[in-house]
Amino acid sequence: MKLGVVAAMVSLIGVGAWLVVRDGETLPLRAGVETAELRVGTQRGALERLPADDSFRLVFPGSTPEGPLLNRAEVERAFGKPVVDELFDQAPNFVFELFNITSWASFAWVVLGLLGQVAFFLRMLAQWIASERRRESVVPELFWWLSLFGGIALFSYFVWRKDLVGVLGQTTGVVVYARNLRLIQKQRRRLAAGEIPSAASSAG
Repeated sequence: MKLGVVAAMVSLIGVGAWLVVRDGETLPLRAGVETAELRVGTQRGALERLPADDSFRLVFPGSTPEGPLLNRAEVERAFGKPVVDELFDQAPNFVFELFNITSWASFAWVVLGLLGQVAFFLRMLAQWIASERRRESVVPELFWWLSLFGGIALFSYFVWRKDLVGVLGQTTGVVVYARNLRLIQKQRRRLAAGEIPSAASSAG
């Protein structure tokens, strides 16, 4: 195994772990205040509703309890009325509840994760079909392309979810998928250059 491949695996593990834990500070939330967790981009935060004057406070790691207060109109402009209704008025939203999200922007990340899972299913389907056609176990190139796309998509999704287990599960795989595609391309160039005999000429 080449040292460069191992180094790429270790580097990707380090980057993934750092992306997950970089804002891992605790949120300075007040006791007894109605709170809803949310995300702004990839940053974890919370929205507190102060019952005295129905004002809101955005809370992020490192923010102070004396942060600026927002009224409901300002919060709705920032996050949209459906999001505020979902957070505090318990308006039913089956999609948000199903995927444990608080906005349609977050749903886009969920779609990316689902596409990654679909790619992993399709890679196994492609490998199964290719093996049945050949009557032997084979791994087609499409398997590695689908694996690479699925691995990158799920890696990105797990980073957004701040899921260290999921990130670690995809880091080494992405490197292996890319390495196999690189080896396939190198072998194809060597075949074209006549450096190694093709399978057909070897069989003959």
